[in-house]
Amino acid sequence: MVQLNTNSVLYPNLKIYKKDKENKYYLQEINILTKRLIIQNWRRPSLLLTSIIQPLLWLLMFSALFQNAEIALFTSISEYNDFIGSGLIVFTAFTSSLNAGLPLMFDREFGFFNRLLSAPLYSRYSIIISSSLSIIISIGIQVASIVYICYLKGTLIFSIHNTGIIILTIFLLSNSIISISLILAFILPGHIELLAFILAINLPLLFSSTALAPLSFMSSWLKILASINPLSYAIEIIRYTHLNISWSLESSILTSSFGSINILNITTFMITINYLCLLCIYKLICNKFED
Repeated sequence: MVQLNTNSVLYPNLKIYKKDKENKYYLQEINILTKRLIIQNWRRPSLLLTSIIQPLLWLLMFSALFQNAEIALFTSISEYNDFIGSGLIVFTAFTSSLNAGLPLMFDREFGFFNRLLSAPLYSRYSIIISSSLSIIISIGIQVASIVYICYLKGTLIFSIHNTGIIILTIFLLSNSIISISLILAFILPGHIELLAFILAINLPLLFSSTALAPLSFMSSWLKILASINPLSYAIEIIRYTHLNISWSLESSILTSSFGSINILNITTFMITINYLCLLCIYKLICNKFED
């Protein structure tokens, strides 16, 4: 009698196929939902143009307003145009990120979000990822336009390192603000409340940062607020790398009310904020919309 060696028999590994198939469905969902949001933005180009033109108007008006300001007495920057450019880059990304929850809120109000929840989606996290991707693409177009104009004006030192740190900083800041905006879109009852929140914190966060003036210009209480404002950290990273060819992660770029801060400290802080925001939205999806 011939005995078969069961160890030599080949069996299909169905887990690999199942995993590949699940990943395919997941990516397909993200792709379709992201395309939907991009098509919505494409059909409303005035919103994108307005978001690009508004920072340029701010750049023109504030540059003319503070043209004779002795900015060189307090910073290493001689021209106010060079100083404000980095602030407007960050503020543009911040404003667009705050509005990330509006499309999701309108989907809730018009009933499309209920259709998504009742659809046989592989994962409802694809709704969050697609919303984030569409906003990040829009932010990329806006920031690239402003950076290009700054480059034409001669206020930008272009290099691969500078571009890399600008992209990383904008991404970390935008991703955290987008997560907060999406959380609010799930929690708040309607778009009126979300718009009220956006209007309430938008300009106060701008004027309590180093976007328009250095810390030495500010009063003591405003200096403390600017020192804990995440916008100030993102602005100072871009401002420093914007105007310096050589820099390192240990380069001190900001002397706040709490001491000297370098690029590594700020990057670590922003990564931590991103992790906490993503953890919050993960918990929200698990508790509110279980798969």
